[in-house]
Amino acid sequence: MRNNKTKIKLIMIILVLMPAAAMLFSFTVGRYAISAGEFLAAVKGVFGTGVDADNAATVIFQVRLPRILAAMLIGGGLAASGAVLQGLFKNPLVSPDLLGASAGAGFGTAIAILAGLGIAGIQGSAFVWGLGAVAATYTLSKLISRKNQGTLFLILVGMVVSSVFQSLVSLIKYVADPHTKLQTITFWLMGSLSKADLQDVYLMAAVVAACMIPLLLLRYRMNVMSFSDEEAQSMGLDTRKIRVIVILCATLMTSASVSIGGLIGWVGLVIPHVARMLVGSNFKVLLPASFLIGCTYLLLIDDLSRAAVAAEIPLGILTGLIGAPFFIYLIIKGKRGYEQ
Repeated sequence: MRNNKTKIKLIMIILVLMPAAAMLFSFTVGRYAISAGEFLAAVKGVFGTGVDADNAATVIFQVRLPRILAAMLIGGGLAASGAVLQGLFKNPLVSPDLLGASAGAGFGTAIAILAGLGIAGIQGSAFVWGLGAVAATYTLSKLISRKNQGTLFLILVGMVVSSVFQSLVSLIKYVADPHTKLQTITFWLMGSLSKADLQDVYLMAAVVAACMIPLLLLRYRMNVMSFSDEEAQSMGLDTRKIRVIVILCATLMTSASVSIGGLIGWVGLVIPHVARMLVGSNFKVLLPASFLIGCTYLLLIDDLSRAAVAAEIPLGILTGLIGAPFFIYLIIKGKRGYEQ
C-alpha cells in the first residue's frame, strides 16, 4: 500500500514537470528556428533591460507564448472535462462533446462566420451556442426522463442534440460562399491555434480557473458518485446538485475551448484513460493528472502541427490520427480497465 502511494506521488511529480519541459521545448520549435541560446537571451532581456527587439524575442513572446499557453489550457480543460464526465456517467466512452457542447459551439462558429462577424463575435457565438446546446439537452432530458433513468435519457438526448447541430453546420456549409466563407468555416472547425492571442489566453485561463476550482473541491464526492444515486444519497450527497455543477463546469471548459481552438477531438476521451492507467481511478489524483497530461499532450500536438510541414496541419486531424489508434491500443492492452 505504501509502495503504491509512493509510486503515485512520483508519477504526479513527473506529471507536474512535464508541462514545464514541453513548454520550454515548444519555444524552440517552428518554421523559425530558435536555439537555446537565443531563447535564454530573450528571457534575460525580459527580466533585465527589457524585451529585446530582435526577431527571436518577437517570435517567442508575441507569437509562440500565447499559442503555447492556449494549447496547454485547452488540452488540460478538455482532459479534465472528459475525466469528470466519464466518472459522472460511469462510462469510459464518454467525452466532453457527449451532451452537445462541441456541436453547439461548432454551429455557433459557423453561423458567426456566415454572418461576417469578427474574431470576438465568432468566439462569443461559439461559447453561447455551446452552453445553449447543453442547456437544451439537460432540459429535454428532464422533460422526458423516467424515474431512475435520468442519466440514460441525458446521454440519449445529448446524442440527438449533437446530431441536430452537426446537421445545421452541414447546412451552413452548403449555403456558404465556397470561395471565402466555406474555407474559413472548414478550417476553423478542423481546429487551429494559429490566431490565438493573449486575450484568448486570459479568457481560457479565467474559464479553466472558475471550473477547475469547484471540480477539485468536489473530487472526493466524485468518488462516491461512482456508486448508484441511492448509495450516494444515503451518504448525504445531493447528487442532483453535484451533477449540475460537474456538467456546467465541463460544458464551460469545452465551449471555451471550441470558441478559441475549434473542434479538437479525442483529447477528452483518450487522456483520462491514460491518467487512469497511471494513477488509478481515485479522483483525488485522477483529475489533476488528467489536466496535466492534457496540457502536455495538446502542446506537443500543436508543436507537431506547426513544425511537421510548411503548411500548418489542423489540430483536429492530428488528434484524430493519433488518438483513435492509441485508444484502440488502450482497449486491447487494458491492464487495469475502468476501475469505477
